[in-house]
Amino acid sequence: MKTDIQIAQEATMLPITQVAAKLNLKEDDLELYGKYKAKVSNEYLNSVKDNKNGKLILVTAINPTPAGEGKTTVSVGLGQAFGKLDKKAIIALREPSLGPCFGIKGGAAGGGYSQVVPMEDLNLHFTGDFHAITSANNLLAALLDNHIQQGNELRIDTRQVVWKRCLDMNDRVLRNVVVGLGSKMDGVVREDHFVITVASEIMAILCLATDMEDLKDRLSKIIVAYDYEGKPVTAGDIKAVGSMAALLKDAIKPNLIQTLEHTPALVHGGPFANIAHGCNSVRATSAALKMADYVITEAGFGADLGAEKFFDIKCRKANLKPDAVVLVATIRALKYNGGVPKSELNTENIDALKKGIVNLEKHIENLQQFGVPVVVTLNSFVTDTEAENAFVMKFCKERGCEFALARVWENGGDGGMELAKKVIETIENKPSNFKVLYPDDISLEDKIKTIATKIYGADGVEYSPAAKKSLEKIAEMGYSNLPICMAKTQYSLSDDQTKLGRPTDYNINIREVYISAGAGFVVAVTGSIMTMPGLSKAPAAYGIDVDGDGTITGLF
Repeated sequence: MKTDIQIAQEATMLPITQVAAKLNLKEDDLELYGKYKAKVSNEYLNSVKDNKNGKLILVTAINPTPAGEGKTTVSVGLGQAFGKLDKKAIIALREPSLGPCFGIKGGAAGGGYSQVVPMEDLNLHFTGDFHAITSANNLLAALLDNHIQQGNELRIDTRQVVWKRCLDMNDRVLRNVVVGLGSKMDGVVREDHFVITVASEIMAILCLATDMEDLKDRLSKIIVAYDYEGKPVTAGDIKAVGSMAALLKDAIKPNLIQTLEHTPALVHGGPFANIAHGCNSVRATSAALKMADYVITEAGFGADLGAEKFFDIKCRKANLKPDAVVLVATIRALKYNGGVPKSELNTENIDALKKGIVNLEKHIENLQQFGVPVVVTLNSFVTDTEAENAFVMKFCKERGCEFALARVWENGGDGGMELAKKVIETIENKPSNFKVLYPDDISLEDKIKTIATKIYGADGVEYSPAAKKSLEKIAEMGYSNLPICMAKTQYSLSDDQTKLGRPTDYNINIREVYISAGAGFVVAVTGSIMTMPGLSKAPAAYGIDVDGDGTITGLF
């Protein structure tokens, strides 16, 4: 089998204008970035805003394992299968971050014969959206420090600066830094911090904003520091909004590319789900619903993170109503959850499957709490056996879920036909009664407890003294009505990444709580989760290269 990048580089792409024509977009509706990438214009988005919505399908997964699940691969393959069924469909995905591309995880364009292309462009720079977000974030930081240097009219307490700089790269040494060293003219010395760009509040704001006016309103509400009386100082207070918005004027427009089978894909925004809200932009998803009959979108990592935040943050804020959920698992990952080492996953093992399937069971139960019909799909591997597939299918049907195999990695859209037909059948025969997990008007502590107990399966919540104090202050400031964005490891339902399967008899530990007032949620940081990742001993960057003709190798 060829590598993902070989398949992508050998593909014949259509000019993006021809892909857009499938959706009745004209060339004037696009802002072209070469032959195969384009942004969709604001004028076009405004022209379709009163169209009837299509059906919204969320693709999510069990907790990720080293065995691999292939959520994006399934999302792309499902979209390609809809195309083969002559359905007007769009895939709405997130943009990849350079951090995992050069780190461990690799890119985020799908895999095998279910990819979005151009693969290299998407994974490396794309249309510059992340660079714009990074620049806007760091402009705000620069204006903040300049305000302090130039007399500090707002009486900002430099010990209570909460805005962090960002970089779209895994770089652990930037987690805690000191700025302002040198002479008096080099600024005020203080401790500072970096987050990865995908964890920046600017990323969240861009992905939740409906238009430029909403974007600017959200930017103005960002809390950057507190003054000596403990009152918040905002980006609006330091006059940063207009210049930040100018940097983001193109980044706010959704990007249009294609799959290997020329299915349209809107790829826009990219917050991580373990440290941010994990969904592509509201603008892209909302536009796709006006442009097509079926929209396939995804939420990052497992359903305990991505799907919960998709429902409780994105759908709540944007008034979206999903019609079905596809829950992706693999036989290999379920056996890994059952205690089988990675080296032995290719051998049939029903006993391990029985032990590990409790992880899938919990995710099914979680999704059913939101009232949306669930279709479980096994992303098929050649080492899977009929007995293993039959066991999982029976398990799912006993729990009220539909079931289908997906062979999209190897066969593209053809391999997703069974799944696509099952999803259409489910939408037509099982109404969605979508509801969020918790109301707006309960306390922040009760919201955190609800997520911890109902989604993670914890017995309760333990708070550090600093987290307790922050919760009290956030409530005093009037933000108790906001939803919660949990920052938690993706590898376990708990906050301990070593606890596989379905952990019980534990409490969730909240280390830190802070307000993202512009994005409109409160972040609760659990355990040892980091908002600036580090590189591994042998990062993927070691294997990436480019030859004299400009052909990139080593991306995956």
